[in-house]
Amino acid sequence: MLLGRYLETRPEEIEFAYSEKGKPRVAGETDLRFNVSHSGGLAIFALTRGCELGVDVELVRPVPEMDNIARRFFCPEECDELMAMTAGEKPAAFFRCWTRKEAYIKATGDGLSAPLDQFRVKFDADGEAEFLHINHSEEQAAKWTLQSLNVNRPYVGALAYLGRPKEVKHLGSDALRP
Repeated sequence: MLLGRYLETRPEEIEFAYSEKGKPRVAGETDLRFNVSHSGGLAIFALTRGCELGVDVELVRPVPEMDNIARRFFCPEECDELMAMTAGEKPAAFFRCWTRKEAYIKATGDGLSAPLDQFRVKFDADGEAEFLHINHSEEQAAKWTLQSLNVNRPYVGALAYLGRPKEVKHLGSDALRP
């Protein structure tokens, strides 16, 4: 329904195509790009024109293997930062880091085949989302925008796209009404 509104066509007429690694897109000639994420009872739809984007949302919850997952997938600096946090801070910080990383790999279209330890994100509770390096390059990181999404607790979310920061509009569930 959302894509139909942006494309000014009936939803049932929209056809999809998929990248080599399975990222969906609208088939045919359009600059409209979209991405979707859901967790728990929340779904996020992100749409823009002219650039690929990735979005991720997660319900903050206990993860028994959190430290092991961080050691396996996060870059060493992120892992050290997470391990230095108190037990009460860790779950939200873990998911802030995770959603920022997943939004990026969804934007690139690489998905979980991308090595998550090859780029670093800022994920402390007080700071804005940002890339600190991508493939150990601050210059490459500066080409990308990473934004926290304003979602209600206990959720965290992130949006990533190549290019300068854009205005993000939160439409809410009313956008899905016919």
